[in-house]
Amino acid sequence: MAGGGLQRAVLKSLLSLPPPILRLLSGGGVVYRGGRTLDPRLQFLAAAGRNAPPMSGMTPEEARRASAEALTPLAGRPEPGVRKESVVLEAPGFPINLRVYRPQDQDPACPVIVWAHFGGGVIGDLETSDAFCQILARVTRAPVLSVDYRLAPERRFPAGLEDVLAAYRWSREHATRFGAPEGAVAIAGDSMGGGFAAVIPQELKRAGEPQPALQLLIYPWVDVACESASMTTYADAWPLNRATLDWFRGHYMGPEDDPADPRLSPLRAKDLSGLAPAVVVSAGFDPLLDQGEAYALRLREAGVPVVYRCYDHLTHAFTAFTGAVPAADIACREIAGLVREGLEGRIC
Repeated sequence: MAGGGLQRAVLKSLLSLPPPILRLLSGGGVVYRGGRTLDPRLQFLAAAGRNAPPMSGMTPEEARRASAEALTPLAGRPEPGVRKESVVLEAPGFPINLRVYRPQDQDPACPVIVWAHFGGGVIGDLETSDAFCQILARVTRAPVLSVDYRLAPERRFPAGLEDVLAAYRWSREHATRFGAPEGAVAIAGDSMGGGFAAVIPQELKRAGEPQPALQLLIYPWVDVACESASMTTYADAWPLNRATLDWFRGHYMGPEDDPADPRLSPLRAKDLSGLAPAVVVSAGFDPLLDQGEAYALRLREAGVPVVYRCYDHLTHAFTAFTGAVPAADIACREIAGLVREGLEGRIC
């Protein structure tokens, strides 16, 4: 058995232990904070993760390697009936690598879903969201296009956002290539990718372009200078904590960038009316918890159809834990089901 497979098997065996044993191995009893109880498997993973060097003490290159190594044994197995295709978008001056996921039973009425991965704009790649993109494609029966956008600090704001926007516009022009209706595209992402997915409908509105079919925002980072209660309550959460958010922001933003810029903090945009219907998701044990809820509320107040869900027992980045945490896998399939309903016009 390959090293990665052995690591996955050992971890799966450990995580199959009864919750009381997992909590004992984690060094304590139930983790209860902010009115929420942490899933025992995530409690175990968090206890192990806190023994690792903090990301805030690493270089970006070291953080990328460490993140990839940590996520590999947690990722879900390939979804049956979903095939992958690599595509290169030749943007002006540089290529953007894309990965397209197409389900065997694709619905020809569904749009292309353009996806942006998590990672604070500094870490992550196409593998980061590979398992979730397969789930999304299989459950929605839509083609999913994942964007390998440029990362900071090599390419600071707004490079990554511009890449995702370029991929979105390209997908809109080439939707029929992937079996979708002409011009039909949705936008989606998690964490920083969720922030990008929130910005893009605003950018399209400013440019006078059609809105996406839907926006999916999973634990989105929509205010880079937010000081809400969850930033304190979950300041030391795992795998995302306050120190890591500060580290991301320091690498992603330049000294001249304004945190109030709606392209950095879409929650601060003055007018959210006329934007695409939204599915907004938060994780309970997450310093960004309040941001997703606040953005969903502002969209609803602006007359935008919204479905909001908070998975109280889960942590940030749960889309990457589907192979190790059953509750994360269930949540991801539920989210994909909500997207399917939204694409069918059943968001109210």
